[in-house]
This record gives sequence, C-alpha cells and structure tokens, in this order.
Amino acid sequence: MTYGSATTAEHVTEYFEHIYKGRASRALIQDFENRYRLVGHSPLVEITESQASHLQELLGDAYVVRAGMRHSAPFIEDAVAECKAAGATSLIGVILSPQFSSFIMEGYRTAFIEAAAKHGLEEGDVVAEPWGTEPHFVELLAERTREALEKLNKKYGVSVPIIFTTHSLPKRVVEKDPSYLNQLEATIDAVRKRLDPGLLWYAGYQSAGHTPEEWLKPDLVDILADLHKQKTSAVLIVPIQFLADHLEVLYDLDIAAKKQCEEHGIAYHRIELPNTDPQFIEALASIVKKSEMQ
Repeated sequence: MTYGSATTAEHVTEYFEHIYKGRASRALIQDFENRYRLVGHSPLVEITESQASHLQELLGDAYVVRAGMRHSAPFIEDAVAECKAAGATSLIGVILSPQFSSFIMEGYRTAFIEAAAKHGLEEGDVVAEPWGTEPHFVELLAERTREALEKLNKKYGVSVPIIFTTHSLPKRVVEKDPSYLNQLEATIDAVRKRLDPGLLWYAGYQSAGHTPEEWLKPDLVDILADLHKQKTSAVLIVPIQFLADHLEVLYDLDIAAKKQCEEHGIAYHRIELPNTDPQFIEALASIVKKSEMQ
C-alpha cells in the first residue's frame, strides 16, 4: 500500500479532490500542475505495481500480491477485491514506507480494514509494523551509498558528505507520536554502521507541506545553505524513506534541491531509489513472512 499519485499534470485536480475533498486552493493545484509538467510524468503507480509483480514472482503461487493506493487508482479496496477474487483467504498489508507515524498512517489501516470487512476477509488480517531496519533494505541503501561515494570522492578529490532525507511532518504530529523520529534514527544508524565511520553526514527533512504550522527541522534547504557556507563542492542525497521514483524525488530533489545546490555552487547527486531492485523485493518478502507470525 502506498499514497498514490497523479500521473501527469492533467490528473492533479482529480487526485487533489480525493485528498482534500474540495479544500485545495486553485493556487495549490496550479503549483502542483506545474511541478508535474516539469517532471513530465510520475511513475509511482507503475513502479508500485511492478514491485507487487516482482514480489508475487518471488513468493510464488501460495500468495496473491496486489498493489493498492490510498488516493489514486488502483485503490486499496480494488487491491483487496482482486485478492479475494484470486482466492485469498486472509490479508497482510504492507505500507510502503519503512518508517511511519501510526497517527499519519491510520488512514491506511482504516482503508485496509474496511475493505477487508467489505469483502469478507477481515479474519486474521495483519498490517506490517514499521520496518526501517529490515536487513535487505538497509544493505541496499548502504550499498548504493558506498558505490556512489566511491565514484564521487574520486571525481572531486575530497570526501563528499551525505544528507539522509525523509519526508517532513508537522511538529504536532511527532509530539503525539515521537516513535517516528526513533525509527528514522534507527534506519540512519543501521546504514551508517555499513559505511566509513569517518564519513561526514547530515540528516534532514524534505517536502514539507503547504501549511503555516511548524514542520520538522532541519529542512534540507537549511542544510544546503550551511554546506554553502562551508564551501562544500559536492553532496550526495540519500533518501531513506522513499521507495519508488515519484514527485517528491523527481521534483523536490532532482529539480528544486538541485537548483538550490547550483545556486550555492554545490554539485548535486543522489542515490537511486529501491524501485524494483531484487534486494528490495527480498526485503518485502521478508516483511511478509515476518508479518505472518504476528
């Protein structure tokens, strides 16, 4: 299960209607339409469906694997209905966010449980717990970071710093559920143990929402400004929460953050996301098997 996405600029109004129920301003819609035009296309839905297909292949015929989105088709209920039609007798839901606040993710659980009940699959249903330190996932992040740093350190002749990024949340949400921050720290610690202990690293938040309330700090924008003051020549961005290419990466990082780097004279680089890497599919399989024992 994942959040969902508009595919192109033409789908933003419909997508926002599902999220905001008519409360999204025209200015916000136009802003995001422009972002989608700049990236051309968000492949989140296709990649998530491909992840499900690869997981199905790995798990075999004893399982039925489908992808469901919270705010765009195919919806979570569509996925549950397909599972039932394919012969499933119980369900395991995996939220495609390694670290999550139960407060924020309650919508996933609600959609999952209601869909299961509607299709007669409520008995024995499980939603996987946060899985930010799953070994296959952590090793994939570390491996991609090591490989990128080896090339960048050689290219620039210095030790290039990294910035671990994750999606920001309103501060009030974390005050209600501080476990989110603990999960982020656990993922970063697990990855760092597999990297050079002398590596210079930072951790920050990205993609803060369009609301006046206080969001988590430090923001990626602030970290890049500080690196500019330190005359940093290059940086490697390491997203630890995003699992497939989508707007928060293709625009927020590859366009907006890259532009800020250029303005600061910093060469922008980021690791590839997990997408359908076999090691990530192994991670998903491990999460499913572990959840069966809950």
